[in-house]
Amino acid sequence: MRRKICLLLSLLLCLLLFGCAKEPAPEAKQPSVVVGFSQLGAESSWRIANTESMEKASKEAGFGLMMENANQKQEKQIDAIRSFIAYQVDVIVFSPIVENGWDNVLNEAKKAGIPVILMDRMIETPDESLYASYVGADFYAEGKKAGEYLIRKADALGVDHLNIAEICGTKDSTPMRDRKAGFMDAIAGDSRFTVIASVDGDFLRSKGEECALDLLNRFGKDGIDVIYSHNDSMTLGVLDILEQKGIQPGKDILLITVDGEKEAVDALKNGKINCVVQCTPKLGPAAMALVKSLTSGQKVSKVTHPEEGVFTDFDDLTDPSVEGF
Repeated sequence: MRRKICLLLSLLLCLLLFGCAKEPAPEAKQPSVVVGFSQLGAESSWRIANTESMEKASKEAGFGLMMENANQKQEKQIDAIRSFIAYQVDVIVFSPIVENGWDNVLNEAKKAGIPVILMDRMIETPDESLYASYVGADFYAEGKKAGEYLIRKADALGVDHLNIAEICGTKDSTPMRDRKAGFMDAIAGDSRFTVIASVDGDFLRSKGEECALDLLNRFGKDGIDVIYSHNDSMTLGVLDILEQKGIQPGKDILLITVDGEKEAVDALKNGKINCVVQCTPKLGPAAMALVKSLTSGQKVSKVTHPEEGVFTDFDDLTDPSVEGF
């Protein structure tokens, strides 16, 4: 009898031990697609919102995202792309800081069989097979919208002449070249307009402040009627300086800008900026749709432009649709 009891107790102990044992944790599911993303920097609210859009869209698509911030240095972007090639990501997405100097590293990606998507900025290359697609704004159209607004404003004011100072973005970048070309083409042939200066602001708020000080020192507040700058960060820097100098932005000097940051749109509503041309940073969903198509072996469009508008002091600024990002 004692022997049977011991046997029963042993069986019961085994059952208890097995019942308490934890099941092995399931292995973390690895993403089926990994995207290498080289962001050029975090120099503005636009760029930060663009990065957030990519992170959110990749997560929603179930894709892995390897991201490197180049901090405005082309050599860091080239290093990042080479690291993505070594890791054998499925697709590379990058926002080139300038247009030239990419052929060697993109040839390496091509030889590795990794398709490349350009986001927000284009490149100059004799071989367009080095990238599969471009997703981003039509910068020429943005510049043209800015020029068309100025013509309408000059008509409304009934002025005979306006002196324009232009603050450009990063030298040799696509938005700098195209926003300039679109604006200049729009106002070409109109004798009321004289562009007195074009200076480099590198898309930075601090540089916008420096440019504003330089322009005021050179021409005085009465020598400048309009400041057209290639992004909101620079424009907001200009606005800061004008207010410090006792100059009314939006009235004493007209301000035309591109992007659509909340701070710039709020300044428009407060009468301190006259025109905000939209340039959406929310390119993540479109980029991930291209990634999905490319990794499925489908053909993709060479160029994808988002729909963008323009907000001006001619609009009903109480409309809820007038909002920044």
